[in-house]
Amino acid sequence: MDSDVLIVASARRNPRLDCRGGIAARHTGPDTVHLVSAAATPLGGDAIRIRVVVEPGARLRLRTVAATVALPGRDVAESQMSWALEVAGELDLDPEPTVVAGHARHISTMAALLTDDARIAVRERVQIGRVGEQQGFWSGALRADLGARPLLRHRVEFGAGSVTDDVLGGPLAYAGEFHYPDADVVTAGLTLPLAAGGCISTWQGHRLES
Repeated sequence: MDSDVLIVASARRNPRLDCRGGIAARHTGPDTVHLVSAAATPLGGDAIRIRVVVEPGARLRLRTVAATVALPGRDVAESQMSWALEVAGELDLDPEPTVVAGHARHISTMAALLTDDARIAVRERVQIGRVGEQQGFWSGALRADLGARPLLRHRVEFGAGSVTDDVLGGPLAYAGEFHYPDADVVTAGLTLPLAAGGCISTWQGHRLES
């Protein structure tokens, strides 16, 4: 199943929502939108594309109502999720964790295009396996630009078949945060400032903390 979501946040009005496929979006508060699964997705073979536009002077808090569980399909193990963020205002993106079930492969990509006046906070949390499972794979890539200037290129993968795969001690959980222009945020992971402003933090372990 292919799912497409478009969210356009403008100053002094509710965000405009356009959804097709297995993901729906709902206004849940001032400047707040929650994403809701309207069908079992992502399954192997599914592709989810989410585009978010935050116009100058607008603020958007984007959340999900529940964790995302990536499951293998009958014939295809891999699912894909892509985010396209165009931010001239303020965006706070904090979805619930993604859980990659046994033998599923989930590929996540995010491209953020920011203006100099933009403010952004993005949090991503991933757990390999449900209870008793360890065979799953996740790959995440983040590309951020300030106009035509590169700001960040970041990629991480873990789980079965990854470069860090180790049945005895390989990480099964990941938490990452990207902030701009703030560089002094407090997180559970290692925080690194970026040369053009902002910061990225990463944490890996066995299980996500509550």
